[in-house]
Amino acid sequence: MIFALLALRLFAVLGRRTGHEQQRQLPTPADDRPVAVGRARDAQGDVQAAAQRAAESVVAMPAQAGLRALIAADRSFDVGQFLTGARTAYGMVLDAYWKGDREALKPLCAPHVYEAFDQAITEREAEGLKLDNRLVRIDSANIADVRIDNGTAFVSVRFESDLSAVTRDKDGHVIAGSLDDAIDTVETWTFSRDMRSRDPNWQLADTDED
Repeated sequence: MIFALLALRLFAVLGRRTGHEQQRQLPTPADDRPVAVGRARDAQGDVQAAAQRAAESVVAMPAQAGLRALIAADRSFDVGQFLTGARTAYGMVLDAYWKGDREALKPLCAPHVYEAFDQAITEREAEGLKLDNRLVRIDSANIADVRIDNGTAFVSVRFESDLSAVTRDKDGHVIAGSLDDAIDTVETWTFSRDMRSRDPNWQLADTDED
């Protein structure tokens, strides 16, 4: 119950200010105002400029126009908060998928993504295989694309991470992979939210390995 509540809480705040199998580990389904004079205001401007530079550093150039459109449509959207939530979601989804935890996966994923996970887990169970995978670390998480389509916002995040992956048979014997060697992984995950709904939840809408 605690895990489920944390998952729901995560996606309730994601993006809001107040937000392997081997190799392939997932199934594929300007401010124009004049600058005020004065030390206090100059300091505030420096902070704002630093925050702006930080935001730009995690948003790819092609995504910036879409991001401006998203912020104009949803003033509560915050880049830093969203990426913090996205990093957490990345780990939660991977862990649930590797463990075959359908109950944890379902609220985090769009229906078609969950169906792909469910099918992959079912096939793995039928073969008697278990994944002993671990997310070693996330090296970077940057917004690669932002778009709004028919009232639904889509934010794509490019993750660079290190994973350790082991596949075991029904008797627990290692048949592939190693926990000692991390695998460099680059993936782009797309999260979506219906902006016309009062539901603030973001869900995983697509995964794509780069």
